[in-house]
Amino acid sequence: MFLQPVQFLKSPEAMGRAWTPEESLAYTRWLATHHYENFQVVSFLLPKRLHQDFYNVYSFCRWADDLGDELGDTQESLKQLAWWRGELHAMYAGAAENKKVARHPVYVALQDTAARHHLPIEPFDDLITAFVQDQTVTRYRNFDELFRYCKYSANPVGRLVLGLCGYHDAARYALSDATCTALQLANFWQDVTVDLKKDRVYLPLDVLERHGYSVEELFAHKFDPRFAGAMKEAVDVARELFLQGLPLADQVDRRLAIDLDLFSRGGLKVLEKIEKQGYDVLRARPAISKTERVGMLLAAVTRRAFSRAA
Repeated sequence: MFLQPVQFLKSPEAMGRAWTPEESLAYTRWLATHHYENFQVVSFLLPKRLHQDFYNVYSFCRWADDLGDELGDTQESLKQLAWWRGELHAMYAGAAENKKVARHPVYVALQDTAARHHLPIEPFDDLITAFVQDQTVTRYRNFDELFRYCKYSANPVGRLVLGLCGYHDAARYALSDATCTALQLANFWQDVTVDLKKDRVYLPLDVLERHGYSVEELFAHKFDPRFAGAMKEAVDVARELFLQGLPLADQVDRRLAIDLDLFSRGGLKVLEKIEKQGYDVLRARPAISKTERVGMLLAAVTRRAFSRAA
């Protein structure tokens, strides 16, 4: 029986055993399709030959995320994230020496994926850095600080996706970074009240100050024109980044292009919904309905078809 990360971590049997490649692949496939968040890891548009590789990369991210957010103790999270980083570096060191040194099933599965797709260690390492930062940093002074956080928490994901699909150039990386940072910001603006429950404020403090609004009022869920003004400024920043990254969809394989287009248009739709509810994300969380998602998929397919034809 497979276990979710926190349960796995507390199981001496699971932690102590040697996992075969076949068992490890089965574990990452299970984890990617059975996590409680019910997140769809693999799009039906992606080639089947890449599905397992996406499961392997996702499982690395899921473990790091759960070590950071699900243990309920900051010091224990820092300890386990340090262990997780050590396992990552050991995997890459073993690969450099052409040795299979990984024991944890995620790393047993990931080692082959990283080698075949020439994935560097930096994106994985950066993601761990973001989860470590989450343990001690809960406020951001300005957008520069927030962008530096997104460099670790969001941008590596886009670079890994590009790498799995065979793209490793700086130009595509730059467009991907803009898109991923925009997606991260859209998620923050959508989940302001969710993050408040974790004592995290991602709206830059200088933006709030510029509009005469305090963090104390934010925690009191006080909505007024001052907060609306701060949210409008934040939404405008995210939208500009989405627009910067949109050209990436024209520079990749058609199937990946549709996925990228959907991610960007979905993020833009979230920003649009925030605007339509008068920027009051303190009262209700803006969400995209299933009907809207279907419409966005059809629109994305149409855009890609016409783009290729042109």
